[in-house]
Amino acid sequence: MKILFAIQATGNGHISRAREVLPHLLKHGEVDVLTSGRQAEVSLPVLIKYRHKGIGFTFGKKGGIDIIDSVKHLRPFHFIKDILNFPVEQYDLVINDFEPVTAWACKLKGKPCIALSHQSSFLSKKTPRPVNKDAFAEGVFRHYAPSTAQYGFHFKPYDHFIYTPVIRKEIRRLEPQFKEHITVYLPAHADNLLIPHFKKLKEVKWHIFSKHSRTAFSIENIEVKPVTNEAFTASLAAGNGLLTAGGFESPAEAIYLRKKVLSVPMHNQYEQLCNAEAMKGLGITVVKKVDDAFASHLSGWLNFAMPPAIHYADHTERIVEQLVSDYCREWAIAF
Repeated sequence: MKILFAIQATGNGHISRAREVLPHLLKHGEVDVLTSGRQAEVSLPVLIKYRHKGIGFTFGKKGGIDIIDSVKHLRPFHFIKDILNFPVEQYDLVINDFEPVTAWACKLKGKPCIALSHQSSFLSKKTPRPVNKDAFAEGVFRHYAPSTAQYGFHFKPYDHFIYTPVIRKEIRRLEPQFKEHITVYLPAHADNLLIPHFKKLKEVKWHIFSKHSRTAFSIENIEVKPVTNEAFTASLAAGNGLLTAGGFESPAEAIYLRKKVLSVPMHNQYEQLCNAEAMKGLGITVVKKVDDAFASHLSGWLNFAMPPAIHYADHTERIVEQLVSDYCREWAIAF
């Protein structure tokens, strides 16, 4: 069987999950990999056959998306050309992790497209949402990467097609420690915006993993480092907690390692606001923004927060087997 695995490459979570899914897909045939988007520091252990710009966003420095840079990198005519020219008909099975080029190519050519992503979980009304829903963002969930079948991931199995997170094997092999430092990954916040708040809490060491600094440096009780998979994983495993945005994979890994988590979701990023609502349901502290009260929020979290008591089983192989089995059964019926 010839399989296409299409992966969104804006951020690191999609790529990290793909690293776990790929070995199981390879048991079922020849796999070609496509990525679209940018701003991922995690790499894949296989040759990427196709790379597209897709449609993504740029992390800003004040807690949200850099709208100007995101618009500057839009290439709508190039994007449409990629969709029209992509040869999805050459593949027996197309698996898609929120990647728009192949999803729309499949839709236009009447080809099944199987979604395997965190974003698929938002196609269920049972998945947590903020009180004020965003109709436009809900439309993005449905139409950004359209699919014919869905296998979603979230912090809890909120619906029948939603599974708990894929945790990397390198995380599962770790024996967590609980040293005095806190791991920080807030990609939409500039280092100089965060550092003054952390200086106020000198009894704690802070490891900031920065998308905005290419070189490591230290200042008082703070270490700032470029984002690498190895360094981030080591810091998370050894530290006493994670301070992060409203993403999915990093908080899930922290929960697995029994770390307490504080989330500062990106401004006006609806998916992160939805994730934050789910985290609140797990007892995780959520802070709306980095402002004058931020150090006070941090102090309360450091002194009183507890990690969620949740264990995530390793079910990646079972999900891939189920996906392939379901697809082959549908294919046999249809064709």
